[in-house]
Amino acid sequence: MRPDPVDAVAPEPLSDHTKHPGRFGNRLFSGISLASGILILATLVAVAAFLLREALPAITSSTQDIADFTRGLSLGQYIAPLVFGTVLAAIIALVIAVPLSIAIALFIAHYAPKRLAGPVAYAIDLLAAIPSVVYGLWGFYWLVPLVGPFFDWVSTTFSFIPLLADYAPPAKNITSAAVVLAVMVLPIVTAVSREVFLQTPRLHIEASLALGATRWEVARMAILPFGRSGVISASMLGLGRALGETMAVLMILAPFAKGSSFFSWHILQSAQHQTIAANIAQQIREAHGLSVSVLIASGLALFAITLVVNMIARWIVSRRAAFSGAN
Repeated sequence: MRPDPVDAVAPEPLSDHTKHPGRFGNRLFSGISLASGILILATLVAVAAFLLREALPAITSSTQDIADFTRGLSLGQYIAPLVFGTVLAAIIALVIAVPLSIAIALFIAHYAPKRLAGPVAYAIDLLAAIPSVVYGLWGFYWLVPLVGPFFDWVSTTFSFIPLLADYAPPAKNITSAAVVLAVMVLPIVTAVSREVFLQTPRLHIEASLALGATRWEVARMAILPFGRSGVISASMLGLGRALGETMAVLMILAPFAKGSSFFSWHILQSAQHQTIAANIAQQIREAHGLSVSVLIASGLALFAITLVVNMIARWIVSRRAAFSGAN
């Protein structure tokens, strides 16, 4: 005799939370992400609006109105040399720091023994924790006297190059400041580049080695092309640090004569350059009235430079990514 079929028991209806266990978390995360993105944009707009509002009196004033602060120069003639010095110091710093950072990152990521890679990475990361005023003291009391004889030799030997000619001690020049900036941006560029190089597919490296490539050829043909976008991004982060650095540069460069118009390419001469951030820090305590607006106008120029640099870097990275995807 066959047993009676067991009556099917209808399952209880699932609650909305049970049907979609991740719905609340997804909505919460989406809302937080959206709010964070809006907050960043709002902060950026607020900073730009503040700078523009405070700099407007200087922008709309005549040269005669701001003559006491700029010594007869127009606002553009006063800010332009500062922009020149800022960009020049940052470029020299990147020229020094980026090749060293790439070499250190390659060594730590792929070539150093594990016992050595950890301490070296830790020591490089530790450089980022040193305050900028300490770098300024180090540069003023140790680096400047040390590089003076070297700058003298370079200027004498390569005097036919205008860029390196006419050195006069002390070595409180834009090059000394750029060397300190290079040390300051080194841990940033190195850390980001190292993480990018570690993401290189292992199969790419092994395939290159299997084809008989040397270690340098592996780095040149497999690791560096894969991490190019990351290196560019790291360099732009370092550039941002170099453009905005204040105390270290101010402590090394000789005092900047107010309103002086220097577009000198002699990077070994003292008292020829000054950066926007260092100039603001030097002048702000004595500034009042319209002179404050002049300094804020120079800060607005620095803000615009940083924004343009980051936009260019973003375009380069996205163009590189699109090119890689097409191939």
